[in-house]
Amino acid sequence: MAPSPLSSIVPVILSGGSGQRLWPISRELHPKQFINLISGQSMFQETAARLKGEPFSRPLVVCNDSHRFLVAEHLGDAGIEPNAIILEPSHRNTAPAAALAALILMRSDPDAVMLLAPSDHVIAKPEAFLAAIPIAAEAAAMGKLVTFGITPDRPATGYGYIQKGDAIDNIDGGFTINRFVEKPDAATAEKYIAEGNYYWNGGIFLFSAATYIKTLEGLRPDMVSACRKAVDDGRDDLDFFRPDTAAFESCEGESIDYAVMENTAIGAVVPVDMGWHDIGSWESLWQIGEKDADGNVT
Repeated sequence: MAPSPLSSIVPVILSGGSGQRLWPISRELHPKQFINLISGQSMFQETAARLKGEPFSRPLVVCNDSHRFLVAEHLGDAGIEPNAIILEPSHRNTAPAAALAALILMRSDPDAVMLLAPSDHVIAKPEAFLAAIPIAAEAAAMGKLVTFGITPDRPATGYGYIQKGDAIDNIDGGFTINRFVEKPDAATAEKYIAEGNYYWNGGIFLFSAATYIKTLEGLRPDMVSACRKAVDDGRDDLDFFRPDTAAFESCEGESIDYAVMENTAIGAVVPVDMGWHDIGSWESLWQIGEKDADGNVT
């Protein structure tokens, strides 16, 4: 049964960073999402706080085992009680992480709707993002796998792009996807900006858990089988859930984009100008920081 667009949406926060970017302040045991880079809160806390209140229910977090106490501490300090904290035995990218979350949510609610969000992105216009959620939920209720297309403000070469297709009937602001394209060169990026129907791929998704698992099972049955066994043979450990290590590590790592979105006919995109930034380098942090008279950011 398709989920109602008015159903509660479970935020699934992906927090599996390895701390390799923004070194030396970001390190393997304390990656950048747990650092107060932009405000008085960590980016992880900002992500969780942004997805609090209607229409969201309590968040589910997928993180590295070594970060479990950081996740619990940052949620507690922000006054947010999680639905669950899932500990990945190994990093296997976003498609298996989302599968773990979907399978766990479906155990208690077969019609669960999930919003998949990385924990280390900045959204400077959260009201625009929240306004796009009901549009995406309507498309998800129609059985779509929805991604949010970030309105580009420059011909960036460090992001993948999404070309939007036709408008989806009866959903104002929802579109089919013509294609995903890899990180372009400068000339191609300028062409995309000029055409006006290309958006940055920010890696934020909204869909029914059941639709995601069904689609992934059709494309990568090995991945679903491994994740299902990892959940079935997993165990609770205090406030955490540990998927079975052997089962999960038998799963091949792949992103949702490669495993699913580039290979399905039910993808949809909701374009949104939400002041999105992927803080992946010192330069990107400088770009959004408050600069002094000499152009320096402290």
